Parts: sequence; C-alpha cells; structure tokens
Amino acid sequence: MRIISGIYKRRRFDVPKNFKARPTTDFAKENIFNVLSNLIDLDDCDALDLFAGTGSISFELISRGCKQVVCVEKDFFHYSFIKKVQQELKTEALIPLKGDAFKFLEDCRQQFDVIFADPPFALKELGKIPSLIIEKDLLKENGVFIMEHPKEYDFSDLPCFNQHRVYGSVNFSVFIAQ
Repeated sequence: MRIISGIYKRRRFDVPKNFKARPTTDFAKENIFNVLSNLIDLDDCDALDLFAGTGSISFELISRGCKQVVCVEKDFFHYSFIKKVQQELKTEALIPLKGDAFKFLEDCRQQFDVIFADPPFALKELGKIPSLIIEKDLLKENGVFIMEHPKEYDFSDLPCFNQHRVYGSVNFSVFIAQ
C-alpha cells in the first residue's frame, strides 16, 4: 500500500498476504483523488471512510490535509492493520472504528465534508449505500460522496449524483450535497 501525495507522500506499508480486502489500485486512487481535489479543498475537512479495508483511502485523506477521518472496518485483521499503520504514522487525525458500516450509518449523527465507500463487491446491500448516505443527510453542504462499485451498478438517477468515472475495471460514482 502506498500513500500517493501529501505529508506522507511515498510512504509504503506491506499489506499482509492473508488480507481479504480488494484495495483500490494506485492508478484508480490517484485519478479519483484528482477528481476529488477539483471538487473540494481537503484542508481541515472531516471525512468518513466506510469499508476501510487496508485504510489506504483514510491515510491518503489524512496525508492530503483532512483534520479528521473516521474509518469503519468490520474485519478484525484489517482493523488491526489500520491501527498499526496509524501508530507508525503517529497520527491522531484517524479515528478507526471496528464495526459494521451499516450499523454505523444507522447510528451516525455527524456530517462529513467527504465520504468514501468501497464495499465488498459481492455485498448484497451494496446498491443501498448511496441512498442511505443521502437520506441520512450525512454530507455537509457541498460535501462529496464517492462510491466505488462494480460496473453493473448505475446510480445516476439518485439525488446529488454528479458524475461516473471508470479507471480500468474500477467504477466510481460521485455525489455532491446540495
């Protein structure tokens, strides 16, 4: 895992071989962060990373200036890896939570400037995630929500939908709160 830009630029972390997560590729991550940086200034933002996996997106957000990133990961080994990297970076900007992302969304009362969701592609509830975030009003005004998903999904009919991006086999839908 590599941090692409910001204060931790070029830092690398070895992801254990037994990881079940499908990390966002560097190519896709670099491109979607270019899109994100054209939509919002990440300095002093509050962000949420759902289905955090390796924590790659969370650490990229912190490296690029987010003041706080809440990351939610259900798997114990993935969560432990995120905590280990957090300790190596000596950052207090990360708030890792071990738990179910849907339960978190159900109980969340905080709003965020940026929300990123990269659920397991086989997750049967994957298609519900954008609606949950929009209906729960979890984005601040002009906040950006990015959803990584398989090509079979089309979220263009949902409120706040802004654009769809494809990088290789990776698809992203981008939403902006009104």
